[in-house]
Amino acid sequence: SLFIRKDMVNNKLDRSFGTAGSTAGVVLFVTGLAVCYFSPAGLILAVSGAFVGFSGTSTLIDIENKRIKFSNNLLGFIRLGKWINIEPDMKLGIKRSKRAWRTYSRSNRRLDMVENDFRIFLYDAENRQIMPVKKTGDLKTASTELEKLVEQLGISNS
Repeated sequence: SLFIRKDMVNNKLDRSFGTAGSTAGVVLFVTGLAVCYFSPAGLILAVSGAFVGFSGTSTLIDIENKRIKFSNNLLGFIRLGKWINIEPDMKLGIKRSKRAWRTYSRSNRRLDMVENDFRIFLYDAENRQIMPVKKTGDLKTASTELEKLVEQLGISNS
């Protein structure tokens, strides 16, 4: 399923290789496209750069059919994941998220990048975390989005 229907919500979550990896991938992609003019070997560089630069994760919410899908998006548009039907006993909740990425330069200098955000998670009836649903920058926005999702999906919040 490459295309998203109008009644579906697509929430982008993270890049698979972090900020530095994605930037390097985009540079490889553009360089590969330029090299393709001179040699077909540039196609390998372009495809590998596109994979690293554009791959990420997202959550698709089908509000009409009450189902949700966590997907790994290869090359940015090939969605891999499994649909989960929303059951009435499922819950939504907010968790603080802290992700760190470490990159080393050629001169062996370390670059640490930390992302702090709040995520809305889907839980099952036994309060086990199933998947992230949405990522926001602050707690107030997360609370607003949580209430909106609770109303749209017809489930409770924890």
